[in-house]
Amino acid sequence: MSFAKQQVYRLVVAAALLAAVVVPASAQELKIGVVNIPALMQRAPQTQAAMDALQEEFAPRQREILAKQGEFEELGTKFQKDSAVMGETERRNMEKELRDLQREVTRLQNEYQEDLNLRQNEEMSNLQVSLLQEIQGYAAAQGYDLIVGDGVLFASGAVNITEDVLRAVESNFQAANASQ
Repeated sequence: MSFAKQQVYRLVVAAALLAAVVVPASAQELKIGVVNIPALMQRAPQTQAAMDALQEEFAPRQREILAKQGEFEELGTKFQKDSAVMGETERRNMEKELRDLQREVTRLQNEYQEDLNLRQNEEMSNLQVSLLQEIQGYAAAQGYDLIVGDGVLFASGAVNITEDVLRAVESNFQAANASQ
């Protein structure tokens, strides 16, 4: 979230909280809850499912990198062992082959890391959208007037509904997986 968006978000939250405090005594009491978004994301079963899916998706590439690293190490060991008895041309060819393998391993590792980071960001973005919908559904079902997330410096147990939302998220996740 950009700095400007954070400032607007904080102003809206502050205005909503101020409105809650200034509401006349005769008005209906507001039901306010706080959700710790980072804790919810970390503990939601969807997060682990997404990470497991990414692990499975990238496992073949990880094995390819490990195989290339093994090939490089094996060639390096052979070079160190045999370099003293090699001819000049053979030694240069093997050194070139080692450099080429080193570059390939480095390139594979860099591409793997970039692609993994990109996919993790995509999955986390999708997860955030999904959890926001879960929070909104929970809040509507439970009759909350205001749910506050990021930017909260303190929330008492009376308004912190993170655990309740997490239980609902887990239940919805299990129900969705049971129907598949």
